[in-house]
Amino acid sequence: MTLEFRTLRGLTGVASDRDGARVKRAPHENVATVLVDPVVLRELEMDLMVLDLRLWPVATAPICEDGPRAAFQIRRRMLVSRRGAWDEAAEWVPVWIAFGESWYVGDEPLPWSAHQTLWQTLGRYADHVRYRLGLGGVPHLDVPRERTA
Repeated sequence: MTLEFRTLRGLTGVASDRDGARVKRAPHENVATVLVDPVVLRELEMDLMVLDLRLWPVATAPICEDGPRAAFQIRRRMLVSRRGAWDEAAEWVPVWIAFGESWYVGDEPLPWSAHQTLWQTLGRYADHVRYRLGLGGVPHLDVPRERTA
């Protein structure tokens, strides 16, 4: 007998009485979750676009049913986890930064050079961004594609 299930965090489980339980992660997009000072939001977005990195404000991301609520919750969770150290970011914009197609080679994991490029770019905005080093995963963010003739 096999039982399949999905958790709230996007994990898919397959339990089998023959080989035990296995848990696989559902397809996702690697993202950095960042609080960005609205003063530099557009400038940062333009710098990231040149590097094929995509900035998605959580409040308007197409994968969020209630984007403003998700943005509030993410911002609050990030601020509370730093116990006052990031209080200046209380009104900043939570964003996800995803990697464009040029960073991927088939089904290979994201190369370290992609991580390095992202962290170096965010480092140039150190006074205007707050983030935890590391990536998370969200459902795929669909990017509109230009149509060619």
